[in-house]
Amino acid sequence: MEIIFDALWDTLKIFPFLFLIYVIIEILEHRTTLTQNQKILQGAFAPLIGSATGLIPQCGFSVMAAKLYDRGLIRTGTILSVFIATSDEALIILLSDFRAAGAVMPLVFIKLIYSVAVGYLVNFVFSGEKLAAAGNAEVKAHFCCNEHEGGMLGEGSEFREYFLTPMMHSLKIAGYLLLVNLVFGYLIELAGGVDGIAQNAAAGGAYVQPLITGLVGLIPNCASSVILTGAYTNGAITFGSMVGGLCSNAGLGLVVLFKNTKKLKRNILLVVALYVLAVVIGLVINAVAIAAGLY
Repeated sequence: MEIIFDALWDTLKIFPFLFLIYVIIEILEHRTTLTQNQKILQGAFAPLIGSATGLIPQCGFSVMAAKLYDRGLIRTGTILSVFIATSDEALIILLSDFRAAGAVMPLVFIKLIYSVAVGYLVNFVFSGEKLAAAGNAEVKAHFCCNEHEGGMLGEGSEFREYFLTPMMHSLKIAGYLLLVNLVFGYLIELAGGVDGIAQNAAAGGAYVQPLITGLVGLIPNCASSVILTGAYTNGAITFGSMVGGLCSNAGLGLVVLFKNTKKLKRNILLVVALYVLAVVIGLVINAVAIAAGLY
């Protein structure tokens, strides 16, 4: 009963902040239509722009980028920049939890630098990559797990758009969080508390965790980012392991790519590259932290 109570209380504490952040994002989303042109898509700042948009706390931009990449409008390095920068619901959850809010800026900084560096490096290596004519394609970014496109809430009144939609999304994420808190609360109790898990992570776990979290991040659902951040806030994984998992957390962008079965080999290679890059950054952060005595 104590585990259930703690899980409920932890979830209820952050729910108001979840709802507030989703209302703000909803307002911004209805004013975020990105008109693409050749300079933006193929210019020198493409990876930087891709990383910056990917950092916005929703996976709608990864969906947008995946559609553009599938049409041949952006380069491979640019799509990797967006995917690596994307964190789905992670930033929202961390910002809503005072215990973990301090991890937000380091997470954003690392993901920005890493995604931009990877984007420029890959674009340089594949400098001969041919792109289609950009034209005047207009693509709008939407929520991951969104209720806009044919969902049960649909488009409509401002009350629906700015209250019901954020409320439904907040309830969905809160449900995921409650489940994660219950599971990890039970596991932590079995493992002898947070201190026992932390000791295990500081030993050999820190070099194994990124291999697992990188796979979790590839799950194309909001739940994967909730699981990763929940595991971190519960002390089950290290910061580096969380970062690694969130670097492979491209959300529904991967689903969009795999809809094109004609380019299956390309898509598989992209996923493998994303996973390897995620594992590498996770291992590097953990190794540095252990060397510095932070774990």
